[in-house]
Amino acid sequence: MDPKDLAAEALRRCRVLARFSEEPGRLTRTFLSPPMREVQAALAGWMGELGMEVRVDGVGNLIGRYEGRSPGAQTFLLGSHVDTVRDAGKYDGVLGVMLGLALVQGLEGRRLPFALEVIAFSEEEGVRYRMPFLGSRAVTGTFDPELLQLKDAEGLSLAEAIRAFGLDPDWIPRAAYAQEALLGYLEFHIEQGPVLESLGLPLGIVEAIAGQTRLEVIFRGRAGHAGATPMPLRRDALAGAAEWMTLVEREARGEAGLVATVGTLQVSPGAVNVIPGEARLSLDVRHAYDEVRERLVAYMVTRAQQVAQRRGLELALHTRSEQPAVPCDEGLNDLLEEALQELELPVHRLVSGAGHDAMILAPFCPSTLLFLRSPQGLSHHPDEAVWPQDVEAAVRVGLRFLERLEARWGQGKPGPI
Repeated sequence: MDPKDLAAEALRRCRVLARFSEEPGRLTRTFLSPPMREVQAALAGWMGELGMEVRVDGVGNLIGRYEGRSPGAQTFLLGSHVDTVRDAGKYDGVLGVMLGLALVQGLEGRRLPFALEVIAFSEEEGVRYRMPFLGSRAVTGTFDPELLQLKDAEGLSLAEAIRAFGLDPDWIPRAAYAQEALLGYLEFHIEQGPVLESLGLPLGIVEAIAGQTRLEVIFRGRAGHAGATPMPLRRDALAGAAEWMTLVEREARGEAGLVATVGTLQVSPGAVNVIPGEARLSLDVRHAYDEVRERLVAYMVTRAQQVAQRRGLELALHTRSEQPAVPCDEGLNDLLEEALQELELPVHRLVSGAGHDAMILAPFCPSTLLFLRSPQGLSHHPDEAVWPQDVEAAVRVGLRFLERLEARWGQGKPGPI
């Protein structure tokens, strides 16, 4: 099948999956929400048409296996996630799964000396339970059973959500792969930033993924009547949070390569005529170097403590996730570079500021990402887009990459890259 047709089919399938949403009129699909059943049904159908064996593990990852020439051969993984942020675009995560299927389809029934498995991770974004990478944590054996006690906004625990989906939390340990069975993992993903577009490049090889820290920050003051409480006697939690937010932005702007985001803010009691008694915020901090990120997070925590003390507020801080910076596998990246060069496509290497499932898999098995240009650098937005010619280029590179991987096997070098 021609790569152009494979790319067009991958994009069509992205549009199909975008119909499955929790909210009418916009795309929102969180971990094990009802529309995830429709997504998995569609994926299982497409995988079955390609002769793949389909299974769902204990955390809801859907996996299609395209067996190698010999049953039980070592496995190379392709994939990405199929959950979304709220009011999302069509391609974040999902395109990586569709490109994995496109590569299997492009083999046209030919079997490789190793198996391919395409994983549609059930959770990466951390929206429903404020904890990202639940899917990839399971396949790497790093899923902490204490996570099952997390509750969503409706008070439903993670364990209850898994059971409601027809799965069993006790199955999660069985989702982990044996490391010796894996050759590696390649994830196609839109860049979600402006670098490739600014350089006029369709694709980019990811050298490393920036580390990230996610905190929940709570300022507590005292609610009071908006008209009867003089300004000097107020303990306004929201005013303290606002002051701290501006300090966060100022510090982030002053450190090259650092990004810091307050993405959520909840205020209570939340009435127009009541002084806010509590403000809950999220803080997301990322940098390519862990020491820089850790230093700035510590400084921002200190500033929050200072704001709270000066304003007579209580402060509570909870670390929701801490992911170190992760280098991508040089062996896989060399194969990607060879594929790009053979196809006379430009080679560019870059660092990912966004976290991806490859971030969790990299310490477990050789892993990397190939980025596709994001028009206007836009992602996590309904106007998120991708150029069809870039998708075609990614298909061509992916098929050539598999050829290079097969040739390496033929040189008597099975095992991790």
